[in-house]
Amino acid sequence: MKVLSHRLTKSFLIILSLLFLYPSLSLAGQFKIARVYDGDTVKAIGHDITIKVRLVAIDAPETSHGKRKPGQPYGRRSEKYLAKLVLNRTVDVKGYGLGPYNRILGVISLNGMNINLEMIKSGLAEVYRGKPPHKFDLDPYWQAERNARRAKKGMWSLGDKYVSPKDWRRMNKGR
Repeated sequence: MKVLSHRLTKSFLIILSLLFLYPSLSLAGQFKIARVYDGDTVKAIGHDITIKVRLVAIDAPETSHGKRKPGQPYGRRSEKYLAKLVLNRTVDVKGYGLGPYNRILGVISLNGMNINLEMIKSGLAEVYRGKPPHKFDLDPYWQAERNARRAKKGMWSLGDKYVSPKDWRRMNKGR
């Protein structure tokens, strides 16, 4: 069992190294979503490996991390909606390299539906404000966000009280 675990770890590290060295190289495959951590991060199992996938191009409201670290409005709702869409389902994951914390930056699709885009359309995530992967087309994401804002869906119903997850993390650092 230890030898198998070592081989799997080695295979995973090779895949991660390739993605890190060649960010334009994309990884694609079917994985079963075993856990939803929050509105933009999941654990996926497939091909004899377990990966942590950060949904590329989106940023969901932060969830709470205990009583002393409260989350944002719509944080839990975003997490639950993502779980409803993908938890325990086999999805396609297309990777776009590695992000912080060695998570695969990926687009998750289920029966042809782009889950990343669906999170934005529902008003439970915004377009990620950082640098996108090389040649990643953000136009459909920006359009979906504009539509969700106009319709005041999800977190956009907060109006002027809405705080971007990026700003919220900066304001709540060290809490």
